[in-house]
Amino acid sequence: MTTRYEVRDGVAILTLDNPPVNGLSYALRVAFAEALDKANADAAVKAVVVTGAGKAFSGGADIKEFGSPKAAAEPNLLSLIRACELSSKPVVAAIHSVAMGGGLELALGCHYRVTAPGANIALPEVKLGLIPGAGGTQRLPRVIGVEAALNIIVSGEPVKSEFIASFPGQKLFDKVIEGDLMAGAIAFALERADVRPLPLVRDMKVGHPEADAYFKFALNTVTAMAKNFPAPRKCVEAVQNATRMKFDDGMKAEREIFMNLMFTPECVSLRHLFIAERAASKIPDVPEDTKPRDIKKVGVIGAGTMGGGIAMNFLNAGVPVIVLEMKQEAIDKGFGVIRKNYEAQVAKKKLKQEKLDERMGMLTSTLDYAALADCDLIIEAVFEEIGVKEKVFQALDAVAKPGAILASNTSTLDVNKIASFTKRPQDVVGMHFFSPANVMKLLEVVRGEKTAKDVLATVMAISKKIKKVAVVSGVCDGFIGNRMIEQYGRQGGFLLEEGCTPQQVDKAIEKFGFAMGPFRMGDLAGNDIGWAIRKRRYVEKPNLRYSKTADLLCEMGRFGQKVGKGWYDYQAGKRDAIPNAEVEAMIAKHRETLGVTPRKISDDEIVHRLVFSLVNEAAHILEEGIANKASDIDIVYIYGYGFPVYRGGPMNYANQVGLFNVAQMMKKFQQNPLDDAKFWEPAPLIKKLVAEGKSFV
Repeated sequence: MTTRYEVRDGVAILTLDNPPVNGLSYALRVAFAEALDKANADAAVKAVVVTGAGKAFSGGADIKEFGSPKAAAEPNLLSLIRACELSSKPVVAAIHSVAMGGGLELALGCHYRVTAPGANIALPEVKLGLIPGAGGTQRLPRVIGVEAALNIIVSGEPVKSEFIASFPGQKLFDKVIEGDLMAGAIAFALERADVRPLPLVRDMKVGHPEADAYFKFALNTVTAMAKNFPAPRKCVEAVQNATRMKFDDGMKAEREIFMNLMFTPECVSLRHLFIAERAASKIPDVPEDTKPRDIKKVGVIGAGTMGGGIAMNFLNAGVPVIVLEMKQEAIDKGFGVIRKNYEAQVAKKKLKQEKLDERMGMLTSTLDYAALADCDLIIEAVFEEIGVKEKVFQALDAVAKPGAILASNTSTLDVNKIASFTKRPQDVVGMHFFSPANVMKLLEVVRGEKTAKDVLATVMAISKKIKKVAVVSGVCDGFIGNRMIEQYGRQGGFLLEEGCTPQQVDKAIEKFGFAMGPFRMGDLAGNDIGWAIRKRRYVEKPNLRYSKTADLLCEMGRFGQKVGKGWYDYQAGKRDAIPNAEVEAMIAKHRETLGVTPRKISDDEIVHRLVFSLVNEAAHILEEGIANKASDIDIVYIYGYGFPVYRGGPMNYANQVGLFNVAQMMKKFQQNPLDDAKFWEPAPLIKKLVAEGKSFV
């Protein structure tokens, strides 16, 4: 039963019970309505208490029903709220742990609300490209004031119940109950059992002493911050309606805004990502009840930028880390960087000094592999060369305890080959962190042919603990992300040969929404890294064509930001990319060598050649089973490569454009004599989906 019913001391207790967060599913709504009717029909019941089972009051809508007819089927949430308001007996919401979205809106429809301290209160719909749709924009301002309500609605971030309870004049919570919440809620309900009329939030007055000026300021602020997201601006409009309109008119306007936003590309994309992020942790052949291995201590090989960042993730999660290096100077330098990073957080008041001391206290070092013998997980972050990896994994195999997970942070190398350097290939896995590892949320988990299922389950579980979004990839050169970005980079090079400047390409793709274009990204990562990969490609794939411009750039010693010059010039201490005349002259001279007359290239062509190069390669990745599903690829590109969030990732964007249109553009690019016609042949998966009138799923 999704809503449990019991009567205690003359109080009917309605307990929402739909794990994990008591999502307001159709079944729950039906059961709740029946239980409320039952309570009102029972002469022995004096009052009703609504609460949630487990670790939530209610997290809101049931994500399993997103987009399905059940989501809006009667009784819908609006009907439940109205039923609470019309109850002949007082309805008290007993809030604990989590009251978010529709869960908070349901509580606002009750006559009274009591709370345990520490409950997370939020209306997070804006994060899905929506506004609250069941009265949140109309009721919350009435109980905590316009400004506090708008801050909560626009940010979508949770606020602790005891903090809200401290607001002067707030009416969200009638009482904060320390100790036994249910006992306190029942006592409170009995105290109010005979009080009439029953208070309704909808009847409360709401206003602002300087409404016009305040809402104009709020709209300007939100517009500047929201940029490509329409929902935050609509939140301001809806809350302003609460101060201007009668309650029912404000509700009608809220619903109209909600429905209009529901079908915007931005909302579709954000809802897609919300579901995709949760789906990424599900591996088809690894049962959800697979028992993970216990990770109590982590070893990291390498104290450089990547190794230090990896170590910080585990220290932040309270997991002790031991770092191995070959020289004490390297350890001292690496630990100094870690401490400096933490001190910067302390200076910004994002971390307390005692937390810094606690984390540094969990960090130890060694020059001897034998000191890693008690580690449960060991991650190498050494130079990206297979011979170096071989020596490391042979040494780990000799000292690591049975059952220890041995992970490589490789970004391109063969994890199966790395596993073969040990006598325990079932314990070897790829854990590809993105730089800076203590900041970037993406973790590519590379599954080798012999990687054990419980190893995968463990790595996926630990990724959540260190607050990463993990996506599983099969073994291939570059895995998911870097294999795709190589094609993106190739297209960037061809665009230079055909007539673009680096800044034109970067500007076009950044206007589309990328955090940075391919040439600024190359400068940040280090152009010499790409150069080393291309040298390998020239041997392994001699028929695969690249623009020589990037090689010529490296021959000029322009390796990127780390040396102050790459595709652009950089000033010390600044990230500004300054165009360089010598680079443009080099590109022009290279065109002459090729006999190419530069042409004018539109931003639209730049964007779609870059983005659809990702899509076509991704389709091959799906065909080969390297990625489990298209949405995993979107997660990789959103969290690892700066793809615009409001476009939902390359595969979601291709779906929105329409795969028929994508295939047609690819065929057009095939006709370009200076491009790679073979690459632009639409992948078989794309052809199949177009023929069937389907999209990526």
